[in-house]
Amino acid sequence: MKKYNMETTVGIFIVIGLICIGYMSVKLGNIPILGDNSYSLFARFSSVSGLKTGSSVEMLGIEVGKVENMVLDQDKQRAVVELRIQNGVVVYDDAIASIKTSGLIGDKYVQVDPGGGGDVLRPGSSIIDTNPPLDIESLIGKFAFGDIEKKEN
Repeated sequence: MKKYNMETTVGIFIVIGLICIGYMSVKLGNIPILGDNSYSLFARFSSVSGLKTGSSVEMLGIEVGKVENMVLDQDKQRAVVELRIQNGVVVYDDAIASIKTSGLIGDKYVQVDPGGGGDVLRPGSSIIDTNPPLDIESLIGKFAFGDIEKKEN
C-alpha cells in the first residue's frame, strides 16, 4: 500500500513539473496559445541596416509590437518590414515609421508616429511614409576624415 502512495506522489510531481516546463516554454518563446492579439502592418524602407526580426516597435516611447518579418521587394528595390501591432493600438494612414537606435550603439527598433489626421489603417495595410536608419559609422567617418563640406557665407 505504501508503495502505491510513493508512486502516486512521484507521478503528481512529474506531471506538475512538465506543466511548469510547458508554461515557461510558451512564455519565454512568446507563443500565443489562445489566439493572436495583434495585427500586421507593413512598412517599406530603403534600408533596414541593423534591424532584426523580433526587434521592438514603439509608439510614443511604449512598446506596442514586434518586427515579425523582413523581405526584399526586388521590383521596387525596397525592404518590406512586417510589423505586428497589439490590438487596440490605432495607427492612421498619415503615420511615419522610422528605424531608430536605442542609445549610441544599441539595438535598432521601429518608432511609429501614429499620425491622426487621416483614416485608420486596417490590418495588412502599409505605412507609406518611412525613414531609414541613420548610418552613424559613415557620419563619423566623414567627420573624422574631413569629407563634410563647410558652407562659406
